[in-house]
Amino acid sequence: MAIAITCATCECRDPRPVTTQQAAPSDLELKQRIAEALARRGPGYQPRTRHRKPDGTPKFTNRLILETSPYLLQHAHNPVEWFPWGEAAFDKARRENKPIFLSIGYSTCHWCHVMEEESFEDEGIAALLNRYFVPIKVDREERPDLDAIYLAAVQQMTGDGGWPMTLLLLPDRRPFFGGTYFPPRDGVRGARIGLVTVLERARRAYQEDATGLANNAAQLVAELQRLPALVRGGDLPGPPVIRAAVAQFAESFDSAWGGFWGAPKFPRPAVLEMLLRHHRRTGDARSLEMVTLTLERMAAGGIYDQIGGGFHRYSTDARWRVPHFEKMLYDNAQLVAVYLEAYQVTGREDFAQVAREILDYVLRDMTSPEGGFYSASDADSQGAEGTYFVWTAAEIDHVLGAEQGRIARTYFDVTTGGNFEHGSNVLWRPAPLADVAAGLGLPAETVRQAIAGARVRLLDARSRRVPPLTDRKILVAWNGLMISALARGALVLDEPRYTAAARKAASYLLASAHGQPGRLLHSISEATAAGDAFLDDYAFLIAGLLDLHEAAPDPRMLAEAGSLANELEAGFADPSGGYFFTTARHEQLLMRAKPDHDDALPAGNSVAAANLLRLYELTSDDRFRTRAEATFRAFSHALATAPTSLPKLLVALDFQLDRPKQVVIVSPTGIEPTELLARFRKVFVPNRVLLRVVEGTASGSPLSEGKVARGGKPTAYVCIGTACEQPTSDPDLFGNQLSKVEPL
Repeated sequence: MAIAITCATCECRDPRPVTTQQAAPSDLELKQRIAEALARRGPGYQPRTRHRKPDGTPKFTNRLILETSPYLLQHAHNPVEWFPWGEAAFDKARRENKPIFLSIGYSTCHWCHVMEEESFEDEGIAALLNRYFVPIKVDREERPDLDAIYLAAVQQMTGDGGWPMTLLLLPDRRPFFGGTYFPPRDGVRGARIGLVTVLERARRAYQEDATGLANNAAQLVAELQRLPALVRGGDLPGPPVIRAAVAQFAESFDSAWGGFWGAPKFPRPAVLEMLLRHHRRTGDARSLEMVTLTLERMAAGGIYDQIGGGFHRYSTDARWRVPHFEKMLYDNAQLVAVYLEAYQVTGREDFAQVAREILDYVLRDMTSPEGGFYSASDADSQGAEGTYFVWTAAEIDHVLGAEQGRIARTYFDVTTGGNFEHGSNVLWRPAPLADVAAGLGLPAETVRQAIAGARVRLLDARSRRVPPLTDRKILVAWNGLMISALARGALVLDEPRYTAAARKAASYLLASAHGQPGRLLHSISEATAAGDAFLDDYAFLIAGLLDLHEAAPDPRMLAEAGSLANELEAGFADPSGGYFFTTARHEQLLMRAKPDHDDALPAGNSVAAANLLRLYELTSDDRFRTRAEATFRAFSHALATAPTSLPKLLVALDFQLDRPKQVVIVSPTGIEPTELLARFRKVFVPNRVLLRVVEGTASGSPLSEGKVARGGKPTAYVCIGTACEQPTSDPDLFGNQLSKVEPL
């Protein structure tokens, strides 16, 4: 599928002088808009470029200055004449008969920054791109639909994919070449082929064999368009697919360090959730071991920010020691949920503490004044990866002093030689605190207190460093995940701060991104909501509202979840089962994807299936149940042939195969069900819905009908379908009712 790269290596520099990226002089309106946009940035604006005039203003400014995406704005002062995705770029490509150079990335992507500095800030490469191509920049987080399609194309062409993603397209948007990161020139970073060579050969191929490229592109697009059809339906899947997935994960499990497969290692929250449910239904000790060891090792590793809380994106090694330092909202939201569940299963306070620290990090560093949650923080600061997070031994001693520094250096495995670049150290905890204390000859409590104090002082010292960039874009889908995390944290940990934050975020999203009935928007940047929502936005936000309704009863949240579910059905449903990623009114692209893999983000179909089952239990509306079953049938072939590809869907399937509990707690006016909730928090009962209601008030659900607070006390009802256990105000009896398990 790729173009042939056969000519000799060459470096092409346009003999014409490189001009600023502002519009052509004849396009006065665009030129004026760009100048006005730059002026609005104010006198303190620091353009992200090494190309500046003597007065410090940028030498180049392109159309991306008109955008709100943090990623696109990062490239607004490259000498490359970037276009955002849109008709203006395609019109130019058709009019001038030029191929499109498509670059897809995101604002906190380390290798995206590397490619920008090496290639897109290079005036010679910019000249080549500007003369022979129409360059387009896409923020994959704002346009996940484009990202999914062109990622599939790159995977078809190369067998791999990632970011930055680099493609060459025909003017009609069909790809004919693709890859990921390219160094600027042959031999750089040990690469055989650099970007200059790729561009030169692509230019020649486009000029000399346009028909051949078009034929290759047509064949590739035909293959892409067949992908949704491969999501073949069948019978309703049963327990064997769950057992098969567990067996396959067990084969790839790292018994020494936790996690699955080798380096690099990524958090797999959905896998861990599925294993916890398998343990609950079967008593399988191995499933629980895989979860607890993985969570222990991750929390002790450098992938976890030992000072400030929150997880980095992934570990570059098998021991979770050296991370890729960006922090993503979606990773941290999902990891909160699984640490809370592991806490409920095991009673281990260290798991609960990790969940608290993640949530506190998000509230401290990743929350907007309006209540929404920012997307990510960068891996880089001061031009290097990890600078903000790593420490030398001398820095530790300078902040903490000799004795506390000695304890902290031992606990966090800080050495003078370092475990990272230039003698610096990623903090991690290779040994338990008790072992560290024994090695130091100190009481464990002394070490514990010293480390607690050291964390506070080190965080304060670190806060005075130059921080990595925070992508302040607010994505509805990822915010839905964090609303779920906060709501679950509020319920399990009995923390009102988390309830308040979840409520504020939900109200903000519903007001800002769902202002028009029937239309949810995808993202909010610079106080502007834009872009029609995708499947993930609906599915993740519905889940968040359902979780919030359980943590902080509010009939409005349940009603909003039901309304959004109806919108999702109307706009995204595939009549054969499951949901497309886009509605029919979205921009028509090369294919209409139907997500069938749980990756770093769970597939929208997996979360939607779980939502439907929960809504059925809460409303008794059979449409939700039949639609959920249709979704399982739609992915039955995928579950049968590759069950490990959809662990989050298996979580939903476990709910469907269980006898879900309907838990209703009715309280008299003015009396909180404190003891019943305290007992509820200690039981891992994932396949259930929880409805809390004050006697005599509307709950928004038929589950509360006929249920009263007996004897003037908060009363719990545990039901399955239409059959209920004995109503009780006794926390122990309530706990026993919750703990009953239907075997898988």
